[in-house]
Amino acid sequence: MGRFRRRIVIVHRMHTGQAPGAEDAAGEARACLEDDFHHFRVSVLHRGGRVQAVQASAPRTPYTLCGIAAEQLQRLQGMALSPVAGSVSRVTDASDQCTHQFDLAGLAIAAAASARPRREYDIEVEDRVGARSRAAILRDGRLLLEWMLDGSTIAGPVPFEGVSLKAGFARLVHARLPVDDAEAAIALRRCALISLGRGKPLDQQLHAAPTGLCFAQQPQRAPQALRVVGSTWDFSDAARRSDLCADDGDWLAFR
Repeated sequence: MGRFRRRIVIVHRMHTGQAPGAEDAAGEARACLEDDFHHFRVSVLHRGGRVQAVQASAPRTPYTLCGIAAEQLQRLQGMALSPVAGSVSRVTDASDQCTHQFDLAGLAIAAAASARPRREYDIEVEDRVGARSRAAILRDGRLLLEWMLDGSTIAGPVPFEGVSLKAGFARLVHARLPVDDAEAAIALRRCALISLGRGKPLDQQLHAAPTGLCFAQQPQRAPQALRVVGSTWDFSDAARRSDLCADDGDWLAFR
């Protein structure tokens, strides 16, 4: 059976001589992700408990305009660090951002707020059989969540049984779970939805669809967001799992 895979790695370090919690403490968080369709990197510099600067790069994208969405992340400058990754959505409109770079920025900010040195997520979603599938996320190598999916609903286990993956999901999991576990659940939900792309002939597209859901898919921009043919890679084979984010090692080590 084929499957969608995504790896996310987040690292954080304080600047030399700085200690977390100091009034003017400064540091940098870096986060990257790679999956069948995407490869992005985001860096967040912070000082005094606020975002100082955000930088991003896009080694592999589905559309030609995805990379320039990095400019939109500058709207996060000045926001207070928060351990809740989704706090970025309170600062700027997510629909005018690259979804995946925006997610990474939120994760990097959360890592900086928590002064957490490193975290890794490994996610897999099995290809649908009818409407059903299995989705799982490992955090730092340990299985954290495993869902059975039926269409856009989690069929089990409890406490997720009957929960929709659509609107209201983030609010619900933050009400039911600790912050760190809610972060993982939201990352798994993102992959459960985008994994559906494996069943679509994406390279037959001329450009992004004008759905308004993200930067490249804004109606005024979609016709110029041309499809990057061949940008979808298949990581179904377990032997290829280690290839995910393999090119990010030096960057994550601040070299």
